[in-house]
Amino acid sequence: MAPADNNSLAYIIVETEEGSFRGAVLASDLRGIPVDFRYTEPIRPTKLEKVLYGNALEVYIKEELILESLINALEVKPALWICKEQNLLIPLRAATKSKVIMLMNSNHPPLDSTGDFESAGESGVYLIQADSVSAPLKVTFYPNATENEVKSVVNLFVNASQTMELTEPFSRMQKALNAIASEIQSDDK
Repeated sequence: MAPADNNSLAYIIVETEEGSFRGAVLASDLRGIPVDFRYTEPIRPTKLEKVLYGNALEVYIKEELILESLINALEVKPALWICKEQNLLIPLRAATKSKVIMLMNSNHPPLDSTGDFESAGESGVYLIQADSVSAPLKVTFYPNATENEVKSVVNLFVNASQTMELTEPFSRMQKALNAIASEIQSDDK
């Protein structure tokens, strides 16, 4: 991977659908413009694999097959890795050794000013006011994140929110994966 690009964000998803697993990573600049996109083909474990791996099968597929291959395939090293699944925080942090967060929209009323942040009442979870009008974002940091790391993410989000909606890349990735699946299905016919 290239040196850290302080102007890119990497959104990553790993999902299970109808007994198969797939994932994608989208790196974008702070305007939301893609700089790299990678995805995995669906992985459908066999009956034998289900028996042999037991309860560890899902963790193995998600963390070792999908997550690691997506991280290694990305040609940029982003300033921040962003996921939307709690169970990806620790493995993503371990694999990237970079700043990692889980990002969600919130229904909380806006905080006083752009750039404000406050604890959401749970350890490592903050509300961040990235722009002047939207509800604050709910951001979960990996365990033991420092206050400086929180402030760094706040600054990154304030800059990026001027030209992009910060949770929107997840929906683009989902649409891209669905388009890829549709193409594969039509090619199979």
